[in-house]
Amino acid sequence: MRVYIPATVAMLRDLVASGQLAPIGGTAFALTPMLRESYAAGDTEELEYAAMLDAARASLRLLAADEKSEPRRAVIAADFDDVTLRPDLDNSVVKVEGSVALSEVASVHLDTAEAEDDVRAAVEVIDAADMGDPDAEFALGSAEDHELAWYAAQELAFVLELM
Repeated sequence: MRVYIPATVAMLRDLVASGQLAPIGGTAFALTPMLRESYAAGDTEELEYAAMLDAARASLRLLAADEKSEPRRAVIAADFDDVTLRPDLDNSVVKVEGSVALSEVASVHLDTAEAEDDVRAAVEVIDAADMGDPDAEFALGSAEDHELAWYAAQELAFVLELM
């Protein structure tokens, strides 16, 4: 199953350096049966994109926990054979065992420099947005309006070097 792993730039650097990354708490996001049921329409590609956006939002939480990390959302796409559905957490949440090797990464999705100010603002208000604060939701939406850039796994080291 294709899963989307929330990450930070620091985690991407560790992935390149060590060749492996273990998702924090084994948490990832995927096109699950529950996610498919929650949408009235949408093909597989659209629903996988929704799962990736859920992972991007989770990346904001990782950024909030690591003040030193660069303010860019990051998502790693990889295939895992053994996933456990976690509908108790959310429609797209899955748990995975072990780590993913860089050679197994299908793609990496990363904010560009233009998103940094909006991501920084969203990190500050992510909890308030979850509680329904309209101003916080607006700030979160501004960050989520930025499309994540797509990179092949082979490009990751070069992308990080250029940052």
